[in-house]
Amino acid sequence: MPVSTLLQHIAELGQRLPDQRALPPEQLIEAPFTRDQAQFHAVTTRAKRKAGGSVGCGARSSCRGGLMFAGRRLRRAPLVGIAAAMFAAACGNTGTGSPVDVGSGSLTGAGATFPAPFYTKAFFDYAAKYPQVTVNYQAIGSGGGISAFQKGTVDFGASDVPMSAADQAKVPGGAAAMVQVPTTLGVIAVTYNLSGVSKLQLDGPTLANIYLGHISKWNDPAIAALNSGVTLPSSAIQVVHRADSSGTTYHFTDYLAKVSDEWKSKVGVAKAVSWPVGIGSAQNAGVAQSVTSTAGAIGYNELAYVVQANMSQAYLKNADGNFVQASVAGATAAASHNTSVSPTNFSITNEPGATSYPITAFSWVFLYTAYTDPAKGRAVVYLFKWLVTDGQSDGTSLQYAALPTAVQNLALTSLKTVQAGGKAVLT
Repeated sequence: MPVSTLLQHIAELGQRLPDQRALPPEQLIEAPFTRDQAQFHAVTTRAKRKAGGSVGCGARSSCRGGLMFAGRRLRRAPLVGIAAAMFAAACGNTGTGSPVDVGSGSLTGAGATFPAPFYTKAFFDYAAKYPQVTVNYQAIGSGGGISAFQKGTVDFGASDVPMSAADQAKVPGGAAAMVQVPTTLGVIAVTYNLSGVSKLQLDGPTLANIYLGHISKWNDPAIAALNSGVTLPSSAIQVVHRADSSGTTYHFTDYLAKVSDEWKSKVGVAKAVSWPVGIGSAQNAGVAQSVTSTAGAIGYNELAYVVQANMSQAYLKNADGNFVQASVAGATAAASHNTSVSPTNFSITNEPGATSYPITAFSWVFLYTAYTDPAKGRAVVYLFKWLVTDGQSDGTSLQYAALPTAVQNLALTSLKTVQAGGKAVLT
């Protein structure tokens, strides 16, 4: 946002604010903010926090006699000081007092549904922090994100599976024209809809046989053997799977291929496979809807969707022989066993560990290594620099695990390869 626009915005807000010096003391303390005051307070509070200032309002809902910045009380008159604070918010701050140009513009992205709840919250929070940057993310599935990025119709793409060499060759400029950045870590729960069964245990081979069509009834001996004391119905198992090209499917089938030789040889591992049985639904939300609305259904969903929809999830037997549910802790434990994650070494399914969850995965974004628009290029890089560092807290609040330090460092190193207007954004 240009400085002139910031100054004009500040001036207009300031002129609309009542002068609190004319109010009696008791109203200075208790009078609620008007809408304009609330907007003014929110904007300047963000600004001074970025510039290292003190809020100065204590525990009260409003500040006596004006706003506080850097320990000084601000009234309506000193607009230049407030404008400087606004400018600090627009530019960003390194934390050492040096302003940083975080870029500006409207960014578009598309792809994976697996991290969509995290991205939605994080991008909203980032835009609130830096109003000059807005992000429009379309959760259309990993395959769709790869395709959009290859066509150059988005500023960034997203997938739970890094691009293969063949996929990268379809990007204008090839592999050298793009970089792949890990952004978050999540788990894929096995969900079910079975009346009267509050706890269900499954192991990998049994789950594979359900999706192969070999097990079609809930009271099949193989399932009963894993659930001693549980009354299982004789009803048919309604298998639900993804109908679109999906990173969630890739990691689900990657797990099944590790626990079932038949699955590996007959079906394989891919974002889209030829399913032996079942009904297809588009995206994580579609699978969740199908499972919750279909009696006797079984499916697979990223944990954030499971929590949001209050779905039942099975306990899955891990590599150490323990039955565990999908959880943030289980994701962190599984990821700890792959200390050299890269776009060519990314699988963390069926990892060892007493608490490791078997179907765990990283999610990735694709950036171009050269953005011709300097402002937009800087905006893309600083958005994802924030996302893989401070922004991780938005993910943990939604059942995503924070990136391990080594993976976070990989992400930051990858971001340093991106240029905006012919210059590296990060050094």
